[in-house]
Amino acid sequence: MDFTLAEIADIVCGEIIGDRNKVIHRPASFESAGQDEITFAGSGKYLKGLGSSKAGAVIVPGSTKEAPVNLIAVENPQAAFAKVLGLFYPRKAPVTGISPTAIIGRHFRCGDRISVGHGVFIADNVTIGDRVILRPGVVIEQDVTIGDDVEIYPNVSILEKSIIGNRVIVHAGTVIGSDGFGFAPDKGKYVKIPHAGIVRIDDDCEIGAGNTIDRGTLGETWIKRGVKTDNLVHIAHNVTIGEDTVLAAQGGIAGSVTIGDHAVLAGQVGVAGHLTIGNNVIIGPQSGVVKPVSDGLVVSGSPEMPHKLWLRVQRLIPKIPELAKRISRLEKAEKK
Repeated sequence: MDFTLAEIADIVCGEIIGDRNKVIHRPASFESAGQDEITFAGSGKYLKGLGSSKAGAVIVPGSTKEAPVNLIAVENPQAAFAKVLGLFYPRKAPVTGISPTAIIGRHFRCGDRISVGHGVFIADNVTIGDRVILRPGVVIEQDVTIGDDVEIYPNVSILEKSIIGNRVIVHAGTVIGSDGFGFAPDKGKYVKIPHAGIVRIDDDCEIGAGNTIDRGTLGETWIKRGVKTDNLVHIAHNVTIGEDTVLAAQGGIAGSVTIGDHAVLAGQVGVAGHLTIGNNVIIGPQSGVVKPVSDGLVVSGSPEMPHKLWLRVQRLIPKIPELAKRISRLEKAEKK
C-alpha cells in the first residue's frame, strides 16, 4: 500500500517541507532509502547526511527547515517513524473465537471479540476483557484477571491470582507469578517458604520474551503503568517497578527492590535485594547495584559508582600493571 507525504504527515502530526503529493512505497533505513522510500534522521549524525540522502522523504526534528530532500518535521522523529512503520506494516489480527482444542475451566468470563488459540489452557474462575488475544499454548491458571486489548504470545504461563491490566503485551515463553526464590535455612537444610502473594501488571506494559516475574511472598510484585522489559529479564518477589521504567535484556532484580518512575536499567544490570532505586535513574550495562541510588543519578560499574567516575576508572585499568611496576621501582629506590 502506498501513501502520499500529506497522508503520512497527518498520521504523525508533522509539517511537510517539499512535495506533499510525493508517493511513498515503503519505509527504509537512512543509509539505504531510495526515491520512493521514507526514513528518519533523529540525531546530528544523520542530519548532517541529509545533503547526500537519496530518500524520497526524511522525518526530521521540527527545528530542521531546509534540505535538498522532502522533509516531514515533527517533535520526535523516532516515535513518528514508528507510527509510519505501523502504517505500512499493520499487524494481522488473529481469527476471533475460541479454538476447539482450547481447554476452558469453570466460571470463565470473557469480553467481546476475544481470540483463544490452539492448545490454550484456561483454569477455573478466570476473567478476561474485550479484544484479548491468547496465542497457542498459553496457560492461564485459576483466579487470573486480564483487562482489555491484551495480547499474550505463545507458551506464556500466567499463574494463579495474577492481575494483568489493559493494553498489556506479554511475549513468548514468559512466566508470570512463579514462586520466588525463598528458602529458610534449618539445620543444614533449606525449608521452602510458601509464596502466597500475587503479581500485578498495570496498563500499557510490555513484557519481553523469556521473562520470569515472581509472585510476592505476601502482598504483591507490582509492575506499574507503562513499564517495558526486554527479553530474559528476571524480577523477583515483592519488587515494585515504577511507571515508564525500562529494563534491558538479561537484567536481574532481587527481592523487595523498589525502582522509581522513568528509570532506565541497561543490559545485564543486577540489583541486590531490599534496595531503593530512585526516579529518573540510569544504570549502565553490566552494573552491579549494591546500595540505594538517589533520584536522577547516572551510575555504572560493579559495584556501582557515578558514571563519570566509572569512565575514569575504566581508562586506568589497562594502565594498572605498568603503574604497579613504577610503584615497585619507587619503593626499591626509596629503600636504597
